[in-house]
Amino acid sequence: MQMVAVSVPRPVLALLAALAVSACASGAQLQDERAELGDFFLSHAIVVADDATPLPGSRPAEAEEWEDAIVSEMRRRLGRYDGDKLYHIGVNVQAYMIAPPGIPLVLSPRSALGVTVDLWDDAAGRKLNARPHRIIVGEAISGETIVGSGNTQTRERQMQNLAENVVLSIENWLASNPDWFPPRPESADMEDPGIDAEGARATINPDAPSGSAS
Repeated sequence: MQMVAVSVPRPVLALLAALAVSACASGAQLQDERAELGDFFLSHAIVVADDATPLPGSRPAEAEEWEDAIVSEMRRRLGRYDGDKLYHIGVNVQAYMIAPPGIPLVLSPRSALGVTVDLWDDAAGRKLNARPHRIIVGEAISGETIVGSGNTQTRERQMQNLAENVVLSIENWLASNPDWFPPRPESADMEDPGIDAEGARATINPDAPSGSAS
């Protein structure tokens, strides 16, 4: 009998391995802003999920659903930072597992999401990280997930949970690289008069209220 080798994409292998480890911290609640992000302001948030690979048994999800969920969560969490230096974040969704219904406490598949992330400095016109940063998150432990989120949550709620956790991990990754972010000026008098941050924001999103992130 001839054996046929099956090639499994590395992102899928990494996600399978992640399903065996402990649960991820929950990104549902917003903590204090991270001082390490300095003068950060999120300009473009770009998510691509066209080539995302579902693990066997996963509930289905469209690329647009992942893109909308992660962009929305980046705006919620990272849009709090109201600095004057513009950055762009690109996320590539590589693999996911949206847990289906199972047998509570016996066979309860867990949800997980694997992405890569890049950060661009708008003023410098270049990417700051040398290679895409890989992030893999699972679902946080709660009364609903401990018996299997596929039994207690809708597919949309599971995706939202994973989006929250992956953006929390993105925030932590940014904070672990403080050299990318100059400190915020102590007062308006210290700002460069040639930089009109409000004008830049209005150009990016003319419908956004003054001084707010979108």
